[in-house]
Amino acid sequence: MQPIFITGIGTGIGKTVVSAIITEALEADYWKPIQAGIEEGTDALQVRSLLSNTKTMIHPEAYTLQMPASPHIAARAEGREISIPVLIKSQPSTVNCQRHLIMEGAGGIMVPVNDNEFVIDLIVALKAKVILVSRNYLGSINHSLLTAAICKQKNIDVIGWVFNDQYLDYENEIVQWTGYPKIASIPFVENVDKSFVLQQANLLKDALQKLL
Repeated sequence: MQPIFITGIGTGIGKTVVSAIITEALEADYWKPIQAGIEEGTDALQVRSLLSNTKTMIHPEAYTLQMPASPHIAARAEGREISIPVLIKSQPSTVNCQRHLIMEGAGGIMVPVNDNEFVIDLIVALKAKVILVSRNYLGSINHSLLTAAICKQKNIDVIGWVFNDQYLDYENEIVQWTGYPKIASIPFVENVDKSFVLQQANLLKDALQKLL
């Protein structure tokens, strides 16, 4: 199966929660290729804590970096350089290719992974489909349209949008302007837990399956 890469319009937009919901909905495997910042725990550990199904495998990161920064900066601080060929070789294979593999990116789609390549270059190299995450805030229309524009420029196979949080009612306008469908709109809650993730996974499962 073609892997599904979760990316979005920036940092702190809810990619990890959306990754958990999509992983739960598909009973897929999960992989975070690059983890930058580990002091408060990793995204993989958070996803593991939010899943209810027993089929998902959480695969280890290819790069785990101490500094909570852009991957190229975090790697440079440790005297390392992130290599896309290494990431390709590290990509997990799902059992008999019968399960989807959900990959979670670092930051937004144009975050640098090294001095010359970006998250979008990793997506192309991994031959992944993409789910775009947009969090509703002042300025997110601009960030969402710019993200969609670079996806079209690079001929990325975009499945659709998952919107997160509430601000104003313009999700349908982003869908119309970009031409990418809405998979789901995740409401804001103070505490995200297993029951919330399972509830949201069940709500979007049918819509997601139709788009895959």
